[in-house]
Amino acid sequence: MKTQNLKIQFITLSAIIFALAIFRLLPHLPNVSPIAAMALFGGAYFSDKRVAFIIPFAALFLSDLILGLHNSMIFVYAGFALTVAIGFWLKSRVTLTNTAFTMVASSVLFFLLTNFGAWMTSGLYAKTAAGLMQAYAAGIPFFQNSLLGNLVYAAVIFGGYHLLQKNVAALKEPAL
Repeated sequence: MKTQNLKIQFITLSAIIFALAIFRLLPHLPNVSPIAAMALFGGAYFSDKRVAFIIPFAALFLSDLILGLHNSMIFVYAGFALTVAIGFWLKSRVTLTNTAFTMVASSVLFFLLTNFGAWMTSGLYAKTAAGLMQAYAAGIPFFQNSLLGNLVYAAVIFGGYHLLQKNVAALKEPAL
């Protein structure tokens, strides 16, 4: 029975993450996407750390193949990996407050890394401290959207999964 429950948990968690990746492909406001939410969710609910990285990264990469690859993706993927790791901390502490805090922290971290990447790779900014600050300033409008999207997606998936756990016996046990 336990093996069956683990399979159901794995399929459910994976399906949620891949569904989030599909949302990246649908029309949405600029930077309102579930990237950070799916990384945090994977880190928080997969107990096998390898799986917590593999499933969200596979979903992200497959959606990136459709959306297109770019030269600063290493910074996006670094932010994604760090968000999965933040999810490890959240794992045994999933509450509304902790989830919101880690989502905000992940959003700030992602903003800092990806705008640093834009500064390093785009050629739009001088390779000076002033150029870096210019890159961060240019990203602020996008940060507002990404923070909003991350908080909304996190509320939906963490809240939705909590409800599933309360109502589906196979999901009540500790996750994979």
